[in-house]
Amino acid sequence: MSFNVAAVRWQFPILSEIIDGQPVHYLDNGASAQTPDVVLDAVRAYETTGRANVLRGVHRLAERATEAYENARIEVATFLGVAPLEVVFTGGCTAAINLVAYSYGALLKPGDRILLSELEHHSNIVPWQLLRSRTGIELDMIPVTVEGRIDLDALPRLLTPRTRLISLAHVSNVTGALLDIRAVVALAKTIGAKVMLDGAQRAPHGPLDLPALGVDFYAFAGHKAYGPNGVGVLWAKAELLEAMPPFHGGGSMIGRVTFAETTFAPPPRRFEAGTPPIGQAIGLGAACKWMRGLDWTAAHAHEMALVQRLMDGLQKIDGTQILGPASLQSRYPVVSFMLDGVHPHDVAQTLDSFGVAVRAGHHCCQPLMDRFDIDGTTRVSMAPYNDNTDIDALLGGVQHAARTLR
Repeated sequence: MSFNVAAVRWQFPILSEIIDGQPVHYLDNGASAQTPDVVLDAVRAYETTGRANVLRGVHRLAERATEAYENARIEVATFLGVAPLEVVFTGGCTAAINLVAYSYGALLKPGDRILLSELEHHSNIVPWQLLRSRTGIELDMIPVTVEGRIDLDALPRLLTPRTRLISLAHVSNVTGALLDIRAVVALAKTIGAKVMLDGAQRAPHGPLDLPALGVDFYAFAGHKAYGPNGVGVLWAKAELLEAMPPFHGGGSMIGRVTFAETTFAPPPRRFEAGTPPIGQAIGLGAACKWMRGLDWTAAHAHEMALVQRLMDGLQKIDGTQILGPASLQSRYPVVSFMLDGVHPHDVAQTLDSFGVAVRAGHHCCQPLMDRFDIDGTTRVSMAPYNDNTDIDALLGGVQHAARTLR
């Protein structure tokens, strides 16, 4: 099954640009993806023909904005396979995880335990450490295998009767490893623990069926999923949202306010205090609709063919080492590598001189870097609009770095 990558690329204006005399080879999608015309058009339409605050206004622009905002919630819910009232708009994936850490965390008691892993992004570590400082909960860590996967063989011995939540990356932002969710959920059910997934690296690669996964919480970021900056999503089962107290207080999330007491709106309003990121949410809704329109069987095969081309090419360059799964099985298009004797930042700067954009450093995963006793990696992260010219330009840049920087 062929994938028409050219038809996808033309929808992204920046990919046709020539910057400083070079074409754009954008391979930093794990940090922020590019944005298609359809998303830009949706945001522009709101800003130019429907800009107003949502929910409380009765004039026609307010009603138009509210309708567009709630339609975006429906689009996101459809993308995730869930009910719209279970979708909370946040400021990003980090904000969504912090919301759970604060609001669901308020229901926990000293001695309750939360289980993470060594490969988590800092945004799935630090909020839980802050919760530990506030409430006295305990944290446990699942180790990582030499292949850069969460070691699920170690999971049973780490579960305790006091384990309340398991919070893990759906896909690693460093190794690209895909989590075996069903195994995690099955074990969690044996002790009644909830499961949360950081979906920042998975959501940009096609629609999800969250009820089929059996998880309780899911978070992702708009800017990694072809949408605007400044918006993210928390999905949670309705009964959990109903039980959780608010994270922020202010307008929109209230039922009635007096100086004696305040009552709160039902979810999702309870968790969307103040003016929400209206234009950004509308753009994210458009991005989710755009993603649903792609043939993801063909798109994923295309992405993984790029991964194979990249890994084959890197292995031919003396001194390169890939951190993560060696095969395409249960992985997504994120590839991290090291070049012996060359700092990852120097590799990235060399690649930039070839017009290739990648990420270098610890990728907000310092515990994982400590696990492998390295300072960082150069990370290549792909999207459906990438093609062989991007990979070949990158490989040429790495070859140049290998020749000139050591």
